[in-house]
Amino acid sequence: MIALLLLTPVVLAMTLLVVRSRIVSSLFLVGYALLHLGLSVALVAGGGSFTRYFRADGMSVLFLLLLSAVLLCVSIYAVSYFRDVRGEHSEREYSTAVLFLLLFIDSINGVLLSTNLGLLWVFLEASTLTSVALVNFERRGSSLEAAWKYIFICSIGISLGFIGIIFISFGSLQTASLFFGDLSRSAASMNTFWLRLSFPFIVIGFGTKMGLAPVHSWLPDAHSEAPAPISALLSGALLNSALFGILRVLAIMNDAGIGAFAGNLLAVMGFLSLFVSAIFVLGARNYKRMLAYSSIENMGIISIGIGIGGTGIFAALLHMVGHSLAKSSFFLTAGNVDHLAHSREIDGVRGLLRRDRTTAWLWIASLLAISAMPPFVTFLSEFLLVRRLFERGALPAILFLLLVVTVVFGMTRSVIRMVSGGEQEGAPAQEAGAEADFPRLREGLPLAQAALKGRTAARAGGSWRLGPLPAAAYLPQLLLLATAAAIGVVVPSPLLGLLRRAAALLGGLP
Repeated sequence: MIALLLLTPVVLAMTLLVVRSRIVSSLFLVGYALLHLGLSVALVAGGGSFTRYFRADGMSVLFLLLLSAVLLCVSIYAVSYFRDVRGEHSEREYSTAVLFLLLFIDSINGVLLSTNLGLLWVFLEASTLTSVALVNFERRGSSLEAAWKYIFICSIGISLGFIGIIFISFGSLQTASLFFGDLSRSAASMNTFWLRLSFPFIVIGFGTKMGLAPVHSWLPDAHSEAPAPISALLSGALLNSALFGILRVLAIMNDAGIGAFAGNLLAVMGFLSLFVSAIFVLGARNYKRMLAYSSIENMGIISIGIGIGGTGIFAALLHMVGHSLAKSSFFLTAGNVDHLAHSREIDGVRGLLRRDRTTAWLWIASLLAISAMPPFVTFLSEFLLVRRLFERGALPAILFLLLVVTVVFGMTRSVIRMVSGGEQEGAPAQEAGAEADFPRLREGLPLAQAALKGRTAARAGGSWRLGPLPAAAYLPQLLLLATAAAIGVVVPSPLLGLLRRAAALLGGLP
């Protein structure tokens, strides 16, 4: 099963080098997403391995299953998005995007299934190289700048992570192995000086890919420029893979008896991420950048939960599930908003509830889900986390609540402005375009001048597109939000078992 999971995307990508067809590319993307989900469910029941370098345990299966759910919904949306919303791209460009998308998912598979720390590092770097082309899919000057910033900052971060791996190898000279099993078995006899020195490099290095402050600066630019399905995968899958790498190393630190030191460092970076998010969300003007800062906030919440230990670890893993589902829905709906309003500026979108009621309600529901409102699973996870924080002391709990409420306030204010209200000031009516230019033409304005004025208004965000969006532009978000709500009401027994097994590997709940 693991061999199919890892090798199928490579075969499909090689095929797309020869067959440049939109239909074939779409079939490959959705087909592999279905295969990924089926194999992940099968691994829940039995586990498995592929050579000594790839194996599925309780924690990796949890991450794989979450990746499958996000990938399937994103794939369904992406087929419609690149056909109906971004249909101006050629079949060759679309096939190239699917090719890199398959390789990107495969690199994340490699991170989640690797049994060797060095191999995990290789796949984590591969996830950067394969996704940078997706960030620059639109080929604008701003998207190219975001792509270069993404690869530059993440490559520096992953290099720092490599230094941390070297320090771990110094501390485990008797073992002379980077396999996680060997490191865990020999952790008690390792040199804790090198381990203490290594973990800050690991957290900063892998934390760069995870979006933790202060090494988060690539994330808002990449999210604001990438197409909506790519933003959903970056937030719902890529950030989790970097978190996975940190958790693997944290398990070694726990076995070596220095888990408290590692946890405190994670908690500090988590609170710093919340602080940065609270500041920038309040001043956000681009709604995709706003969602990016929300991702930084949620990665901070997860880091705090992991750092404080105990039930906090279980709460953090549960919150990771809720964040991936809710934020993927949020970014996919942002693609609808961008298509309808022809703007990514918050001030460029008004009256969304009147323009497209379904998109508006999905926008609101996604906000409720990411803001930890019941019945969504994020409410349960944050409730457990706050209770654990109060067990550790009132001050960190109050600080946590203050920062989270600030972020929620900033996002809610922007969402309300976008879904309500009338026409934005100076914007033409919905019929902006050729019909809106008829009165001006009758007044004697030249045709070229009227057309130029219409295009300028469209670029400024004043032109709304006509016609309903296809069902595939709504269905994936409905599935994601329904799943997040269902888990929030009753956590399914298989998922609860996976969460407990993963938490136990990290010293949390048995």
